[in-house]
Amino acid sequence: MFNVAVIGCGIVGAAAAYELSKYNLNVAVFEKENDVAAGTTKANSAIIHAGYDPKPGGLMAKLNVEGAKLAKPLFEQLDIPNKQCGALVLAFSQEEVATLKRLQKNGEANGVDDLCILDREAVLSLEPNVSSEAVGALHVASTMIVSPWEYALALAEVAVKNGADLRLECQVNDIEKITGGYRLHTSQGAVEAEYILNAAGLYADQVHNMISPETFAITPSRGEYYLLDKSEGKRVNHVIFQCPTGRGKGVLVAPTVHGNLIVGPESMRIDDPGDLSNTPQGLKYVKTSAQKAIPGIDFAASIRNFAGNRTRAGQRDFIIAKAEGTDGFIDIAGIESPGLSAAPAIAKMAIKLLAECGLTLNEKPHFDNTRKRIRFKELTPDQKAALIKSDSAYGQVVCRCETITEGEVRGALASPIPPRSIDGVKRRCGAGMGRCQGGFCGPRVLELLAAYCNLDPTEILQDGAGTHILTAQTKRGQSCL
Repeated sequence: MFNVAVIGCGIVGAAAAYELSKYNLNVAVFEKENDVAAGTTKANSAIIHAGYDPKPGGLMAKLNVEGAKLAKPLFEQLDIPNKQCGALVLAFSQEEVATLKRLQKNGEANGVDDLCILDREAVLSLEPNVSSEAVGALHVASTMIVSPWEYALALAEVAVKNGADLRLECQVNDIEKITGGYRLHTSQGAVEAEYILNAAGLYADQVHNMISPETFAITPSRGEYYLLDKSEGKRVNHVIFQCPTGRGKGVLVAPTVHGNLIVGPESMRIDDPGDLSNTPQGLKYVKTSAQKAIPGIDFAASIRNFAGNRTRAGQRDFIIAKAEGTDGFIDIAGIESPGLSAAPAIAKMAIKLLAECGLTLNEKPHFDNTRKRIRFKELTPDQKAALIKSDSAYGQVVCRCETITEGEVRGALASPIPPRSIDGVKRRCGAGMGRCQGGFCGPRVLELLAAYCNLDPTEILQDGAGTHILTAQTKRGQSCL
């Protein structure tokens, strides 16, 4: 029997697994997809918010500020790409300036101490490409950008290195109460655990209802995005927001840690949590809204459109609590923005609740909190030469757009949580993230993945279940391996 079962391995489930792996516990993590961070975590705005927006006094406000502070040392320790670029919340009227003042008071009440309101001239001095119609902005110096899937992956990898049992493609179909804990009926068989953390994201209500009376319902909210080429990456230096509305934080324009420009999202309530469609109306809304703030964006430089679904639970706060009628079953639900920012603090709170339910927390004497990735293009010429001398695979460039080498791909394949798809490789080392979006490197990555996993090329997936690329062999040729 496991001590703790974590259901879901997005950013919150990964953070919980990371935190639990610090203790002498037998921990299992169940993820229904074939990779971690496969849902909301991989398709969001990639922002670590400072905490000026949430209403003071709630969990959202408290955990946002705490989580952002916890994130900084994690980024350093676990080699997670990030940048503290700051943010500007633009106002286009005196009424919106009043909103900025309210946000500033919110932030100060929440413990954010780096907020100031700028006039038009100060805004344009920081961001010359901002619309001249802007009359001012709230400057938030501590806002950061991050690679969200690498954040979750790093936390999950450390958890696995420290003994957590990660079970991918393992869906929890039912839960029953047994003496001393719970029995989880999964797609890979029955498993027993003393305690459960429900971090199932868009499906958290369904998991909750397996063991407790219905108390909340998740309504997916889809947001569509443009990802623009690096030629647009310096269009802005800060995350550019507009004043929030009832639909959320609104459409933003922001640099990414990989050098691109991200624009989005809109907010559309949908029925199917798996619906990740891009729509003409959604993308038009994003484009029009963004041009109000940054008129000169070249949308012809778009290299990818994508959509992500957020979890809305019918209330404007996180749900982190013991489920009604249970002992040791903790819901972590309704984790919409700023969930990415709050994740490490959410994990600590959830584990504190488990301890209150009786879970014994004895720290491990030797917790391995290290992780390092080789990024070939960031090395000096001498470092590159030495690396190639020690391993010639680093002298073979696989992805020309991003200068990703075969050595980096092989490193991803040998990582604590090996990828099971071409996009899984992309999320680990960047091959396929460039302008051609894998058009050139995709076949080579497929070949390396098939060889490493001892699979036929027709079995290799682009990303999730059913995304096969090849159906049959069409010709014979000499392998490059």
